Amino acid sequence: MTNKVLWLLFWIAVGCFVLLYPILISMYVFLPLFIGFAGYMVIWGIDGHGVRYIWFPLLYLLNLEANLSLPMFLSLLAILLFYLTLYERIRYFKRCSVCVGLLSVVAIDVYYFILILGYDFMFDTTSIFINSLLLYSLVFDLIFVVLL
Repeated sequence: MTNKVLWLLFWIAVGCFVLLYPILISMYVFLPLFIGFAGYMVIWGIDGHGVRYIWFPLLYLLNLEANLSLPMFLSLLAILLFYLTLYERIRYFKRCSVCVGLLSVVAIDVYYFILILGYDFMFDTTSIFINSLLLYSLVFDLIFVVLL
């Protein structure tokens, strides 16, 4: 097969993952959420790696929020807050791209969980239960960033 066909198959697989994985998460709650990894991909796209690294993760996050009945655009707000407040300080580790990725994913997940806890407190709801599944999700986010 040629490179173009493989590249096309890769992006079809990514598109299927973006559209179908949030549906699987709503059925099988033990699957990781990948909020931090998707947020890091958005920031990676903003840094000049291509628009597809922005749109696919944003579509994934919106699909995830819709399927899990999470507050809409809260993950986007967490990503933007991280990018505006902390990302420039983390970029000082330019030579260690894995360190930048790991710190970014941890920070995005922390920002998101703080925002969702604040949302739950303000509106007296329970969007997500803080338990070992969230730590499990963070570990898989970190593994995917290292593999990137």
